[in-house]
Amino acid sequence: MHAAHRKDEQRERLQARIDTPGKQWKFSMGDLEVRTKWSAYQRAYEHALAATSTEHAPWYVIPANSKRHRNLMVAQLLMKTLRQMKFQVPPPDPALKGMIVK
Repeated sequence: MHAAHRKDEQRERLQARIDTPGKQWKFSMGDLEVRTKWSAYQRAYEHALAATSTEHAPWYVIPANSKRHRNLMVAQLLMKTLRQMKFQVPPPDPALKGMIVK
């Protein structure tokens, strides 16, 4: 998702918190101050992802505006990762051969 679109979405969510009595508890005046730093936060976010995402341990950005799609994407990534790990049962411990529990 493009940064401008995310900023618009954030504006809509903040406005909904103001306009909806049941959501006002989620709003803080500090949200407006933080919003003025949007571009700096986005640059820091992108820098952090670029600096820490590796082939061995990649970051994935999962859209969360649809819980069903979010959950499906997370489950698919998890299954893919687990399959790539090729887990195997460890070999039997020879020291346990013939041992009897009393």
